Amino acid sequence: MQITQQRYYTPKEYLELEEAAEYKSEYIDGQIIPMAGGTANHNRISLNLSAAINFAFRQQDYEVFMSDVRLWITQKRTYTYPDVMILAGEPEFYNNRKDIILNPQIIVEVLSKSTKGYDHEDKFQAYRTISTFQEYLLIDKTRIHVDQFSKTGKKQWTLREYDEEDEAIALVTVPFEISLQDLYNKVKFKPFESEGESADVEGLG
Repeated sequence: MQITQQRYYTPKEYLELEEAAEYKSEYIDGQIIPMAGGTANHNRISLNLSAAINFAFRQQDYEVFMSDVRLWITQKRTYTYPDVMILAGEPEFYNNRKDIILNPQIIVEVLSKSTKGYDHEDKFQAYRTISTFQEYLLIDKTRIHVDQFSKTGKKQWTLREYDEEDEAIALVTVPFEISLQDLYNKVKFKPFESEGESADVEGLG
């Protein structure tokens, strides 16, 4: 991830710049960092999941938000755009702005090559400072693979991995389940190079 300029920006300056910008950027304690552009597979996965969640919770007290809504992480002085957020009850908005959320319960990130390590480590660490945050999904867009972290106690998290087409992901903190086949519906995997070897993977749906 590359920082746009080596200077300090206030949160207010960032929001002003972001409203006028043609592309999205994150804000991390004074630094503005441009986000990687989305891909068709990234969009398909986010839409598949969001649509299924939104339908499942249509009569329940949960809401789902996609990547156009920002998240403000107070302790880390960070603005970010999670791919999907699930909230229980009413959303808490920062400074009454309807585009900035404070209280996600579940966060989902669709991994890209450039942000995979950041999403697993630094971003996850930042998310864990949010008091309402209880579950984290990391979805690979280049192969069938999902990491699911769920909070089991103070500073305690468990990990479950999914990598088979006939499996289904059951969220721990809300009543929702989706099969990997539905999650990856219409996703087209391409041949990729890994440690000098190539592999062909076919998409689902």
